[in-house]
Amino acid sequence: MSKLGNIGARLYRGEVGYDFIGKRKIWYGISILITIVAIVGLGVRGLNMGIEFSGGAVFTTPKTSVSTSEAQHKAESAAGGRQAVVQKLANSGALRIQISGLDTKQAVPVQEELAKDLNVPVKDVNTQLVGPSWGEQIANKAWLGLGIFMVLVVLYLAIAFEWRMAVAALVALIHDLTITVGIYALVGFEVTPGTVIGLLTILGYSLYDTVVVFDSLKEASKDITKQTRFTYSEVANRSINGTLVRSINTTVVALLPVAGLLFVGGGVLGAGMLNDISLALFVGLAAGAYSSIFIATPLVADLKEREPQMKALARRVKAKRAAAEAKGAGQEGSQDAASDAADGEDEDGTAVVGPRRQPASRNRGRGRPSGKRR
Repeated sequence: MSKLGNIGARLYRGEVGYDFIGKRKIWYGISILITIVAIVGLGVRGLNMGIEFSGGAVFTTPKTSVSTSEAQHKAESAAGGRQAVVQKLANSGALRIQISGLDTKQAVPVQEELAKDLNVPVKDVNTQLVGPSWGEQIANKAWLGLGIFMVLVVLYLAIAFEWRMAVAALVALIHDLTITVGIYALVGFEVTPGTVIGLLTILGYSLYDTVVVFDSLKEASKDITKQTRFTYSEVANRSINGTLVRSINTTVVALLPVAGLLFVGGGVLGAGMLNDISLALFVGLAAGAYSSIFIATPLVADLKEREPQMKALARRVKAKRAAAEAKGAGQEGSQDAASDAADGEDEDGTAVVGPRRQPASRNRGRGRPSGKRR
């Protein structure tokens, strides 16, 4: 832990660092590739919409010894091949069977067939119908909430920071949402209202990391045009490195409990109802941390470097560094020449011909013209 803290302190002071901005084309390429895969998966496989959105029937049976896999097979057979989602309620041992696309007329014979196959009374099988219009209302409200959220985020960032940062944050949010939805399509997890809650939650986490970096960049770039040491991209890179350890720590701490929900709760314990929200949170948190470091801030640097004053700053920084390098090369050359002269060589390396100066002997010839001692 002390080593990690030492590295974080050195990153913050700018003593060490990684060139995130300089390699931004690599990150852009990776993000574009992942986004294309997510869009293709979404277009080919589509989303497995839950009963709340597609409509259908939910059958709750009394306690039974039939396994979930066997009950799923019987439910799909009774429903004429429609896909069924079966969950065993841990407390009561009852089964919750969800079949999409059933209306009132179709639900009654399915209820009777399920009661017969599971060997339970028909009256003990509880049936709840969900109309598609109700699911459509939920979807419309979710889209409306997402749109309002995006607008408020852009307005806030434009006022608190600047419009370039607002645009970069919006691109990062769309990037995170696209990847998360694409993963849902590829994995085949059911999309429920819990999924929508998870998607809206990850937007807040994604913005948190992005705003932390933007705040550091805003503070570091004050009066940036009055100096000639760093360009805007270099200041942005220092801001990323200065907040890197903090972003990693917060993301790991947030991912650990979500991973417990997804892999332990949903995978080991079989609580399928946890998958819908935990997968959205897990993928969204990881994508949000990535986009805040590799997408949002490099995009801001790209937009800022197009400004005339930032282009002029880059030219001044480049000219100053070139002059410093030339001065350093001149000083090194003069030192080499002095060293060569002291060794009895010219600047071109040839030996000097002629008598060499000998240092006068101390007290030589003092007191007598012959130089002999008395």
